[in-house]
Amino acid sequence: MTGRHLTFSRGRGFTLVELVVVMSIIVLLAGAVLVQVTNRVKHGMRTRALQDITAFSTALDLYAADNGNTPTTQQGLAALIAKPSSSPAPRNWSGPYIKKSSVPLDPWGNEYVYRSPGEENTYGYDLICYADDGQPGGESEWDADITNFDD
Repeated sequence: MTGRHLTFSRGRGFTLVELVVVMSIIVLLAGAVLVQVTNRVKHGMRTRALQDITAFSTALDLYAADNGNTPTTQQGLAALIAKPSSSPAPRNWSGPYIKKSSVPLDPWGNEYVYRSPGEENTYGYDLICYADDGQPGGESEWDADITNFDD
């Protein structure tokens, strides 16, 4: 055996300042990505609510074509799924007009607002989703109501 000596070279590690700088950059990038993802999710929810309102509008138009008028406010959107028993009874109900077992909730878990006759709309009925805040009106683009009529 020879007298070999093991020597370890001291590798240079990262200093605390370098680690803090790298971690700060990672946190900033993660924050930016999180904001973008959150905005895309909110945009997707608003898009789904608008698509639901469009589908309800089409179904209500078919209901009116079959029966001469849209369901009353009291009959509600449920009249698109099951024949209403309250007055005025539909003359020629040919539903269901939407392919759901119950009226879907909006993406935020609230019921869509349906009024017939409409107060805001020339179509004869109002469809409203109160969006993220669940209240009429709204200041930001995420809280603004989604409707079948223009403001």
